[in-house]
Amino acid sequence: MPKEIYLDYNATTPVLQEVIGVIEDTLENFWGNPSSAHRIGKTAKDVLEQARLQVANIIGAKSNEIIFTSGGTESNNLAIIGAVRKYAHRGKHLITTRIEHPSVLNPFIYLMEQGFEVDFISPKEDGTIDPKDIESAIKRDTIFCSVMLANNETGAIQPISQIGKICKKHNIIFHTDAAQAVGKIQVDVEKLEVDLLTIAGHKIYAPKGIGALFVKEGVQLESILFGAGQENGLRPGTEPVPLACGLGEACRFLKDKVSAFSNKLTELKQLLFELLKKENKDIVKFVPDELSLPNTLFVAIPGTIGAQVLEKAKGVFASTGAACHDRSIKVSHVLSAMNVDEHIAKGAIRLSLGILTNEKEIRDAAQRLNMAIKELNKT
Repeated sequence: MPKEIYLDYNATTPVLQEVIGVIEDTLENFWGNPSSAHRIGKTAKDVLEQARLQVANIIGAKSNEIIFTSGGTESNNLAIIGAVRKYAHRGKHLITTRIEHPSVLNPFIYLMEQGFEVDFISPKEDGTIDPKDIESAIKRDTIFCSVMLANNETGAIQPISQIGKICKKHNIIFHTDAAQAVGKIQVDVEKLEVDLLTIAGHKIYAPKGIGALFVKEGVQLESILFGAGQENGLRPGTEPVPLACGLGEACRFLKDKVSAFSNKLTELKQLLFELLKKENKDIVKFVPDELSLPNTLFVAIPGTIGAQVLEKAKGVFASTGAACHDRSIKVSHVLSAMNVDEHIAKGAIRLSLGILTNEKEIRDAAQRLNMAIKELNKT
């Protein structure tokens, strides 16, 4: 069997050894309940607050603005539903985009069922949202807007700071799902002008089951869970201290390395595209490099089926832009929103790199993908 090559880092990342070490140490030495008043509880509280500060540092926030959650989905749900319920007295109109993750889209659909009006903004052909389209959608009773920082499929980076300025001017609470961006590009909540920002642990080399939500000082949310008063009353339940410390360590590890990793991944991504293009002149790149995450290459070979290419390219683990169901092929909602021709969209492949990816893997993966495409074109 050929050596396995993992190019699906946008789906999830392996847990760093440094993170595993911190989690094991926390499990063994800081196992107390952070809410307990005695020494064992206080030591657990101390390491929890250290982790909170580490998470805050990677996005330029204050530690008291970080709420630990179970992951990106809970953070998105808390941000959207919690804010909309809190500010519902101001209005009933909300704005988001058609390219969001389901953990953003589905809360908006739920809120529509509760009587709120939602505008879903379409992207341009390059996968980005035009800030002018956001501003044009604003009404007198618009209270909330959510636009992801970077798309999980295409890697397209959105003009969040421009949208943030627009929302601020109109007194609209602004949330961004930054699950795919934190740790890959520089993220600063002040420069982005966001009120709420989502982080997912398993996208940045921490375990699954832990995430965080940045809540800007002064912004209020209504809790969507019921229990005790942990996490400023927004996330009841005894805090998972080992997981939070793991997330904190991942943020600490990545904070000063983001630029270096970004440069390395950009070079590897460019090499991968060049090797694929050399054998496939008609290859389509959906998002220009300057608008895309440094680690994400979203391409298609017209006339192929992405799932079939990956099936033939043994040992290359990646994702497609179309899912197969009962012999039919369903194009992703993101590509549909971008108005990509179905003939091309069916061949979409997302190749996402990580900090453990090396040049040999890229060359081997390109060779296997090219061979797979060549085989399929013969049939």
